[in-house]
Amino acid sequence: MFDVICSEALATKIVSISAEEIDRLNILQATLFCMLRCLTEIELAPDYVLVDGNFYPETKIQGEAVVKGDGRSKSIAAASILAKVTRDRVMVKNAKRYPEWGFEHHKGYPTKKHREAIEKYGLSPLHRRSFQLKPLVKQDYRHSTAQLYLL
Repeated sequence: MFDVICSEALATKIVSISAEEIDRLNILQATLFCMLRCLTEIELAPDYVLVDGNFYPETKIQGEAVVKGDGRSKSIAAASILAKVTRDRVMVKNAKRYPEWGFEHHKGYPTKKHREAIEKYGLSPLHRRSFQLKPLVKQDYRHSTAQLYLL
């Protein structure tokens, strides 16, 4: 589907930023920053833009944020496919640099194996340090069980 979207779309633009930049900006500001980069760097300037989510970046280009947009708009769904496939490909490529974390299997999603790798090896340079950690297992104060955290 990725190749079909790329060949059929009038224009596409994919940008990414590092985990360090996301930590510095925060996830919302990083997302808005990437949206702005796409809008300014895409070859064909759009007349109107739909973005998935609650927030639309400050720009002179008209558009709107659409909550659950990937289920309501074909263009947002297509953009979501491009983003996911690109992210998965990047994670598979990074698995060669950081084999301990098994990124080729979970693509960074919080699977059991991923959480176990983090517990064993700590965070890789790809992990965001600012991500809110959530307990996956409740602390049992009667026993000395460790809490497991999700990135």
